[in-house]
Amino acid sequence: MYIPSDRIDEFRGIYDKNSAGETLEVFLENYDPKTWDNPSATVDTIVATSEGGKIKKIMLIKRGNHPSIGLWALPGGFVEYKENLKDAALRELSEETGIEGIDAVQLKTYGDWDRDPRTRIITTAFASIVDEKDIVFAAGDDAAQADWFDADIMDNGDGTYDLTLVSDQDKIRLGCRVKEERKLICGIEERSYKVIKRDGIAADHGAIIVESIFLLEEKLKGVG
Repeated sequence: MYIPSDRIDEFRGIYDKNSAGETLEVFLENYDPKTWDNPSATVDTIVATSEGGKIKKIMLIKRGNHPSIGLWALPGGFVEYKENLKDAALRELSEETGIEGIDAVQLKTYGDWDRDPRTRIITTAFASIVDEKDIVFAAGDDAAQADWFDADIMDNGDGTYDLTLVSDQDKIRLGCRVKEERKLICGIEERSYKVIKRDGIAADHGAIIVESIFLLEEKLKGVG
């Protein structure tokens, strides 16, 4: 049984047995989660600074292993089997950048089936807006390097945006072009972003960064 037995009453329904004559206890004893292929779960965290309601800098790590080895990405990694998403995000952030003692908010989940070559991986993005002077960082785990990057997004006026990231220390310049798609679903606008050109940024992280910056700046406006 996956959960402790003293919590099983939380999951009882209004009937004692299912159509196979199984109680909840028997059903769980017989349940095999490997019957179906299951996606893997990861987390990625945007640690950012802000000024005047705009995102100014974000923390990136240089990947030290495949896939996207040598490219820059958001700090993150796999969620452990019995670990909450935020706990995983803060743990991975600490392991890869040394940053501790901050909190984060959940922004969005990204689940395109082909976003990672290893297996079916769904990632959840978290974000934390911090004061740069309070942050001490050092690359660790499978991150070869960590650094702050000045972030700039240019609206091309044709549904695409150019993201430019320039590091403070080594003046590394990264970039990508992201296409935005908007559509109404049940009267609610849905926005999605897809990388169509990249330079030095891993996988779909350019799209995650662009959308996260937009979401964070919208939240900052709401606070103001």
